[in-house]
Amino acid sequence: MDLTRPLQGGEFLLAHNHDRKSFTPEDFSSEQRQIAATTESFMRDEILPELAVMEKQDFALVVAKLRRAAELGLFLVDIPEEYGGLELDKVTSMLVAEKLGPSGSFAITSSGQSGIATLPLVYFGTPSQKQAYLEKLTSAEWIGAYCLTEPDCGSDPLSARTTATLSTDGSCYLLNGVKQFITNAAFADLFTVFAKIDGRQFSAFLVERETAGLSIGKEEQKMGLKGSSTAQVVLENVRVPLANLLGEAGKGHKIAFNVLNIGRLKLAATVVGAAKAAFSEAATYAGERKQFGQQLQQFGAIQEKLADMSCALFTAESLLYRTAGLLDERIATLERSGDDYYARYQKAIEEYAGECAMAKVFCTNTLAMVADEALQIHGGYGYIQDYPVERFYRDARINRIFEGTNEINRMLIPTLLLRRADSGQLDLWSQVRVAQQGHATPARVDRNHPAAFAVEAELLAKLKRLFLLLLGAVETKREEQEILLALGDLAIDTFALESTLLRASQMLQTGGPKSAPLRALVQTAAFSLSGQILSAALRCAAYGVPEPQSGDLRQTITELTAYLPTDLLEAKRTLAAAASDAGGYPF
Repeated sequence: MDLTRPLQGGEFLLAHNHDRKSFTPEDFSSEQRQIAATTESFMRDEILPELAVMEKQDFALVVAKLRRAAELGLFLVDIPEEYGGLELDKVTSMLVAEKLGPSGSFAITSSGQSGIATLPLVYFGTPSQKQAYLEKLTSAEWIGAYCLTEPDCGSDPLSARTTATLSTDGSCYLLNGVKQFITNAAFADLFTVFAKIDGRQFSAFLVERETAGLSIGKEEQKMGLKGSSTAQVVLENVRVPLANLLGEAGKGHKIAFNVLNIGRLKLAATVVGAAKAAFSEAATYAGERKQFGQQLQQFGAIQEKLADMSCALFTAESLLYRTAGLLDERIATLERSGDDYYARYQKAIEEYAGECAMAKVFCTNTLAMVADEALQIHGGYGYIQDYPVERFYRDARINRIFEGTNEINRMLIPTLLLRRADSGQLDLWSQVRVAQQGHATPARVDRNHPAAFAVEAELLAKLKRLFLLLLGAVETKREEQEILLALGDLAIDTFALESTLLRASQMLQTGGPKSAPLRALVQTAAFSLSGQILSAALRCAAYGVPEPQSGDLRQTITELTAYLPTDLLEAKRTLAAAASDAGGYPF
């Protein structure tokens, strides 16, 4: 494989990548670290002390804080320089989102402003539209909202019922419909509204708040994210100028889905930040709280939780920034000249739609686990609002629904792979045939390979072969949702393990005091992820392979997922000790 070119989307499954450089948090530049520190200070000093007030839905305070974030330049990261932005890389964009993550509802409000409320205008707006609205949004003079979901269509936005009809005099469109669960609705000034022209052409429109016929429903009373606004947006004969059509008529799906790719990755970054904060609360409490005359962190049951949380966070963080690095690597190859730059830019992002979905699923599941275990470590106190883990637990749940449910994303991953293979973009089916012929694909890793973690690298090679074997075995049933879900889980956990190994190997090459925790982490990750892959593979075979073939396949699955480190208990205790010493995430 040519290591000088960026990986294609999904190509990680087809070859070894241990010689390929993967972007990791250890690669942050001094500028990125400075932006991260500024964002973290803002979150710690100006948002968290006021969060209790914002949670009582003091939206005037929320807007004031958004404008303060704008003053710090946090909404300029993804904005082109010609419009006063910084136009920084996706890694920096994810880093800002991560550092805001512990603020929960404010992080979602802020992400709505800088992401799905602004990026459609950046990518698809005309020069006059950008001139009219972009500076207002980046300065937070105006707040934006993204209106896609409807009462009867969430996961299937293309079935939207909101209509746009050309007025009799041809001067404007008349919008009619209801949008549901709209973030920032209570105080937004500009709405990106998706509607079907004449009930057929799915399109997007820029609609100002003061337009007659636009109204906001009552605030939803949510389980979590109580400091954010979520309400219906009702459109009754709303007159929208022709000039406010965003992008091309009938091409609204390009806006909706392309912006969601970045939205999913940014959500992954946000929940990684929240998970780190929840973990810190748990590790600190475990070091302070005593039972039976000992600190909680001295008990094996608690140490196992700390170890598993550390491992999941390292993997989530590795997967997240590897994906952001892939995006940046691909975008860097684009020629900036030409009116079609943002069309090519969107195609570069779309290349990794599957990886963005993987990051969204893995990272939101990680936050769910970490928040749950953090509360469990607190015992009854974790259920009390005086302790931050109560909020982390409530706020975490929605993230597996946001930006496409995790089920939709899990099915999307193999669907995209198959679509790319069928169109000839990805050499997947030939690799499936090679795997079916009994040859290891990718080639077997020599245990004497100079790369670190050779045993785990060999396991990874086997897991990639397993994915290909299963894909071939269920090829005729590839439309079944249960099979797609299982294949999605296989791909996610394989990508997660490879991302972990790449990062840990790169870190180990630099030496330092973290070599023992790193080795412990790799063992823990390989054991956990291979177990999850075993479960997903058995489901896939049981759903899609008839007897008697399924019997032989079950044996193959067991052989290819086998991984049993002899010192796993010591490895987990090493990880737990590192977390206790750090008072939180140790890497």
